[in-house]
Amino acid sequence: MGKRTLVTSALPYANGPIHLGHMAGAYLPADFYVRYKRMRGEDVVFICGSDEHGVPITIAADKEGVTPQEIVDRFHEMNKKTFEEFGITFDYFGRTSSKVHHETSRDFFRKLNEKGVFKKKKEIQFYDERAGMFLPDRYVKGTCPHCGYAEAFGDQCEKCGTSLSPTDLIEPRSMVTDEQPVRKETEHWFLPLGDFQDDLKKWLDSTENWKPNVMGQVKSWLDLGLGDRAVTRDLTWGVPVPLEEAEGKVLYVWFDAPIGYISATKEWAENSGQPDLWKKYWCDEDTDLIHFIGKDNIVFHCIMFPAVLMSYDGYILPKNVPANEFLNLEGKKLSTSRGWAVWLHEYLKDFEPDLLRYVLGIGLPETKDSDFSWKYFQEHINGELADILGNFIFRTLSFTNRYHEGNVPEAGPLSDKDKTMLSDISRLRDEIAGLYETFRFREAIQKSMQLARLGNKYFTEMEPWHLRKNDPERCATVLNVCCQVSAALSVLFDPVIPDASAKLRSYMNIEKAGWADIGEQTIPAGHPIEKGEILFKKIEDDVIDAQWKKLEEQSKESEADEPKLEPLKNTITFEDFGKLDLRVGEIITAEPVPKSNKLIKVIVDIGIEKRTIMAGIAGQVDPDELTGKKVTVVANLKPRKMMGIPSEGMILMAETPDGKLKFLTSDAQNGSIIS
Repeated sequence: MGKRTLVTSALPYANGPIHLGHMAGAYLPADFYVRYKRMRGEDVVFICGSDEHGVPITIAADKEGVTPQEIVDRFHEMNKKTFEEFGITFDYFGRTSSKVHHETSRDFFRKLNEKGVFKKKKEIQFYDERAGMFLPDRYVKGTCPHCGYAEAFGDQCEKCGTSLSPTDLIEPRSMVTDEQPVRKETEHWFLPLGDFQDDLKKWLDSTENWKPNVMGQVKSWLDLGLGDRAVTRDLTWGVPVPLEEAEGKVLYVWFDAPIGYISATKEWAENSGQPDLWKKYWCDEDTDLIHFIGKDNIVFHCIMFPAVLMSYDGYILPKNVPANEFLNLEGKKLSTSRGWAVWLHEYLKDFEPDLLRYVLGIGLPETKDSDFSWKYFQEHINGELADILGNFIFRTLSFTNRYHEGNVPEAGPLSDKDKTMLSDISRLRDEIAGLYETFRFREAIQKSMQLARLGNKYFTEMEPWHLRKNDPERCATVLNVCCQVSAALSVLFDPVIPDASAKLRSYMNIEKAGWADIGEQTIPAGHPIEKGEILFKKIEDDVIDAQWKKLEEQSKESEADEPKLEPLKNTITFEDFGKLDLRVGEIITAEPVPKSNKLIKVIVDIGIEKRTIMAGIAGQVDPDELTGKKVTVVANLKPRKMMGIPSEGMILMAETPDGKLKFLTSDAQNGSIIS
């Protein structure tokens, strides 16, 4: 038994179904890794669960006229089923609304508070006296001060599209009781991340083999200096803060969600009949903790959650956080609101899981954003799974079945080509293992397919269809070698295409196979083999055309629901435009501005330097989700102070007809000029 490993995947938010981008970011690569580890006979536990707290869930519940619990129940079950059908082998899939999770999260807060870790700060918010609750921006309505629309929300006016803060509204009222809210002081608890700066840096400097994109983002945060991060909110849905003076407050979702890994492990241990077993995976230095996430979660898993674990004491820190970049769809960014997405539960109605597992696997966004297209899907299924892997397996098994009565033939003297082909099995096995260990899954899959290519080439060059007549002994040797390659492929491909691999092993009557079983003599002479069926069928053009049409229709339906765009503004000259210095930037940090319901303080890397920019988008976006986003910056705008903080530029955003703001993005290098 090898070293103990605890693997986690980012908790999917329980307000919608799973799509391609989710799968390529945090779940499929983790499953590749876990399946490989299990085949090595190692002690590995794979934990995940639903993230079920936050304002978006309460808003979705209000829109449907149901409770937040009904929303999370629906999507928890839907996503859990999707993961199972897609072959993601979680040992346990928990949820943050569970009793164990609430108890665990409250224990973390309680202990950190008792140790004096938190800071308390006061701020002014709208309060509904009749409901007895503070109101999130979206829970306040009133008259827009710009266009006079009487049903404007506290974060934006749906009619004119202007971004607002609740205090901007004329005659504001609560959406809960329709009463006029009052301004009231509230107090929140903050985690002073700056107190952990040195310890975090020391720990990060001790880590090895982290991805450059991960370490680069983390070091940017450290270089800027860490600030305070709120750990409580005035909401009704979430984990209640375990203090009498904190009645009506819940833990901020960034704080309680990663604790969900711990609570889910506790539930797994309890279900296993060993309640204390979870401690071996969270408190024992002989365990490697690996977090699989998308790049938008890097800071939470590499700075904030480690700071929480350090504060509590007694917990291990991550061994690695192999975060992936983003997956695009047909050359454009995935957009669920615009219908530009492929949902996994819908994909599974039309195709086998293995097909998408393979295609996503060879195109994982491991170091940069990648793209999925239906044509790309078809080309790799037909050109690789069918023409290379499937073709080699079918020829090997059918020839063996036909000319050697379905038994692996005895090998005679080996030629140099035979020896090379057999040695390629061991060579590639070791290379592939090294790639899995270092989270280079794309290369691992390519190397696995390389063995199938070599097998196909060997089969063709040896021409067993001629040898069976002219030199039967030599034909037997060739088929023996091909059977060894086929057996090796049934194991090497198991992490990626588990259903097809299991089917292949059933054809070859291999009951149990692990990584150590792969070698030059995986199966003995005389071992019975069945012909079996073709593993992969080619996908025809009309099938792909139907998928493309479905995607277009989804997108058009979403566009039809959008209001008409505003007319163009007055014409300007080229000289007017030429005065602007537009640069590509990347958001390093984003945090709310105290005493402001509208401003977010953003640090942007524009290549040649880092800028502080005050953005009036607090009602539109969650600051916790901005890190790592590419934006367009007006770099030569005269600085001005906002809430006493100098703002050194402007981030350009597109305003949709319904008043929502979207970043203008570019994949170019930070600092690149946009013209």
